[in-house]
Amino acid sequence: MIPNQRETAGAGAADKFDDDHYPAYTMGRAAEMLGASASFLRSLDEAKLIEPQRSTGGHRRYSRYQLRIAARVRELVDQGTALDAACRIISLEDQLHEARRENAERGDHP
Repeated sequence: MIPNQRETAGAGAADKFDDDHYPAYTMGRAAEMLGASASFLRSLDEAKLIEPQRSTGGHRRYSRYQLRIAARVRELVDQGTALDAACRIISLEDQLHEARRENAERGDHP
C-alpha cells in the first residue's frame, strides 16, 4: 500500500474539499475520470497499490491522491508496461520520494 493514506473521519465539511485523502469518488466516477475500466481499479486494489475505503454499503470510494496514483499506473500501462511492473515502479518511486523527504528533514543531502 502506498504510504500517507490517512483516516479522514471527523473532518469538517470544508476540510474535506481540501483533503487529498478524503474518499470522495465512487468507482464509476473514478474510472470515468481516468478513462479506465472498473476492473482496472479493482486490479490496483488486488495488487495492494491502492486500497480504497469502503462505504457503509461496501462500495469502493477513492481519494484524489489514489486517483493520481492510478493515473500514473495507467500512463505506464498505456506505454506498454505490464500492470504488475507498473505497480512496482510506482511503489519504488514513492519509497524514493519518502526517503528523500526524510533526508531533507534531517538535513542530509544526497
